[in-house]
Formats: sequence, C-alpha cells, structure tokens
Amino acid sequence: MDNAKDADKQRVALVIQYLGTHFHGWQRQTNGRSVQEEIEKVLSSVQERAVNLIGAGRTDTGVHAAAQVAHFDATGSIPADKWAAVLNNHLPKDILIRASAPVPPNWHARFSASFRRYRYTIYTDHRPNLFVKPFSWHYYYAPLDESKIQAALNPMMGKHHFAAFHRSNSGRSHSWVDVQAAECNRTGQFIQIEIQANGFLYGMVRLLVGLLVQVGKGERSPEDFTEIWVNQRRHEVKYAAPAKGLCLLRVGYPEMPFDREVWFDTQPKFVLSH
Repeated sequence: MDNAKDADKQRVALVIQYLGTHFHGWQRQTNGRSVQEEIEKVLSSVQERAVNLIGAGRTDTGVHAAAQVAHFDATGSIPADKWAAVLNNHLPKDILIRASAPVPPNWHARFSASFRRYRYTIYTDHRPNLFVKPFSWHYYYAPLDESKIQAALNPMMGKHHFAAFHRSNSGRSHSWVDVQAAECNRTGQFIQIEIQANGFLYGMVRLLVGLLVQVGKGERSPEDFTEIWVNQRRHEVKYAAPAKGLCLLRVGYPEMPFDREVWFDTQPKFVLSH
C-alpha cells in the first residue's frame, strides 16, 4: 500500500447482530454460508479491494449473536461512524450492524477483549410457540428446577480446566477457561442460562447446557455435574443443546468504543403471561 493510502487508513470496529439460523457459523467456510464472508463481500465491494474482517470469536452453526464485535482496516473518505449505515444498505436481512466506531490501530476485536457472554434460552411450556421457536430450545419433557441448575453452576466460577466440555475437533491447545459469571434465571416458562468468561472452548456452552438440563430434571445432582468436569469425564458429556437457543450476548473490553445501549443487553428476553 502506498504512503497516500497509508495516511488515511483507519481501523473501524463494528457491533454486529445476526440470526444464525441460515449460517454455518461466524467463520468463513469453504462450502457454507458464513457471517464473516457476507460482511467481507460488502466491505470488499465498497473498498474495491480485499478486506479482512476479524471477529471477537467464532460462533457455531445456527448460533445467534446480539452483539458480536469485529474490526477491519478501512481506507478512503467514509467516516468510521458511518460504516454501519453503509453496510446495512447492502447486507442480507439476517445481519445488522448496530454501530461502527473508530478505534486505535493496535485495538483488536479478539485479543483486546476481556470477556464474552452467552445466553441460552429454554422454553418449558408444553405448548409450542412459533414466535419463540427460532431462539429457544423447546424442552417440555420433564419439569426443570432452575435452583438445581444454579447450584451446579456456582462451582464453575474462577479459572478451571474444562476438558469435559472440549470438543475433540477444536483447534485450541488447552481447556483452561476463566469463568466470570454463571447465572440461571426463570421468567415464567423461560429459563435463561448466562455464562461469561474470558473465552470459550468450541461448542462448550451447548455441551454444558445439555448436561445442566439433566441436573434440572433431577437425573443428575449438582455435585455429580461438578465431579464430571473436575475429573474431566468427557465420555459422560454426550448431548449438546440445540444451537438455536444460544446467543452471543455481548463482548467486553477494558476501553469499549461504543455506548452501553449499543452492545450491553440487546437480545430481548421472552415473557409470556398466562
């Protein structure tokens, strides 16, 4: 790149929402639709050059995001805070840029992040509901006790070795995760499980929720749940919760370039009254 273009080069951060239903995850794929590739195609078209978009983390096939964060390096005259509008004019309807902002050249969507937070939504009413179906696991086969789930979550706080929730096809070299928050709450017929950590193993939250449901219905005790991951009994973690109930809720940074209302809690919680 010549000196003139270097002079107007700017790093831009994005807060991104997407409905994961028709995507093979965030990361660019050789034979599947991805969020990263859809946005990169628009960026490259507008910039008239190949543009690399770097996300805070990858989400699996079918997983949603309320506030994924990514960055790219832009050149030209478009102000950083205008990129959201530019992209939204061209992106497909299942991707939305909440906001864009300038960040320092050394700011990195992945490596500058201090935490990621996921929310898993379980719908427990025996009656199906079309309007919550794309965003929740409809689990009505047995009553779930959210207090037991919370009791199982409590010992996870802190830095631990979670090899029991580490998929064999993950490229990560270790299974250490620093869990900063682990909460289970019920609102009517909905149970929301939220986990916040410095980072997550590939497929970790869905495997964890699959086992927590066994705790909630009394099939396993909270103590048994803890013993499974403490003793790395991976063979006992057999079921992953469906992807559609999982949402990347937010990503945090020591110096967040966006206002709180842009990124903090932008997946609405379901509330049904009877």
